[in-house]
Amino acid sequence: MNVFVTGASGWIGSAVVDQLLEHGHQVTGLARSDSSAAALEAKGVTVQRGDLDDLGGIRSGADQAEAVIHLANKHDFSDPAVSNAAERAAVQTIADALEGSGRRFLFASGVAALAQGRPATEEDPSPFHGADSPRGGAENLAFEYVDRGVHAISLRFAPTVHGMGDHGFISVVAGVAREKGFSAYPGDGTNRWAAVHRVAAARMVALGLEKAPAGARLHAVAEEGIATRDIAEALGGAFDLPVRSVSPDDAADHFGWIGSFFGMDLSATSAATRELLGWTPHEPGLLDDIAAGAYR
Repeated sequence: MNVFVTGASGWIGSAVVDQLLEHGHQVTGLARSDSSAAALEAKGVTVQRGDLDDLGGIRSGADQAEAVIHLANKHDFSDPAVSNAAERAAVQTIADALEGSGRRFLFASGVAALAQGRPATEEDPSPFHGADSPRGGAENLAFEYVDRGVHAISLRFAPTVHGMGDHGFISVVAGVAREKGFSAYPGDGTNRWAAVHRVAAARMVALGLEKAPAGARLHAVAEEGIATRDIAEALGGAFDLPVRSVSPDDAADHFGWIGSFFGMDLSATSAATRELLGWTPHEPGLLDDIAAGAYR
């Protein structure tokens, strides 16, 4: 297939592009910068210049593709409303372009707030509706198009998609540990984070493109949940720093914007996804990557 990918040069997107090429697909990637464009061209990817604010360019890329994988996000945690609005607009633009065609539309989502007191599963619907909700309610918006001839598939990524060179959430927690001089966890540290290696996640996306039915919720989750205390202890060992608890009331002051996330239980399973796709993650786990120096 000819696949249009937004976020094609990003942390997850670049690994997804590699998997798509390995599977024999042709890829057109959206690129904001000269360096991103050059990296994609070096892989044999057709480059379309633009960004999430260029809705006309996104529409054009979707119009010309046989499938779309939307992975780009502004990730503006200082002003979530900006990110939410951009996400909703991009999803609606792509879905409108694909309406009535039966073409595949895979889009990034997450596992946060899907379940309380237990790991989230693929059966849990997103509770987010409307433009003002997280991610602009994009998952539910996209699924509204299933009955309108769009083969929409949600890609729910674990809160940490790790690997050597990761600059995501765990990298931020690691940076706080180095800055403060100790590695911390909120409260008793028993809340858990699901995790997946970026290569495993990318392989799941490629399989989802080929196998998942319309309306599927796929969980890119290799490890159901790693206690934040274990994450903090692994970072402390990697940086030779002491490890201690911080009160949940002080988490925002200590960790900054990521404090509220690090204090949440974000565990999830992927049993249904594995069975559906024949997907078996076998890459290193999060604690292995931390010990191997991924965040040094």
